[in-house]
Amino acid sequence: MGKAKKRSLHLGINDQFSSLTREDAVKAVVKMLKRGENDVVGLVTLFGLTAEEILEGGASYESVIGLGGILK
Repeated sequence: MGKAKKRSLHLGINDQFSSLTREDAVKAVVKMLKRGENDVVGLVTLFGLTAEEILEGGASYESVIGLGGILK
């Protein structure tokens, strides 16, 4: 994890996680989408996740299409 990501997490921008890998971020986004939470924008943009990664992580096609504006 780069310095900026560590610093952002340390400052409390994302209090849910203390140490986060890219794979953990994908799992967290998928879990949030399945629960119906819409605040996944921070994680998606922080890690630069793609639609393909989130779909492979187990998210539904409809939920990923709903994030279309922020995904690469």
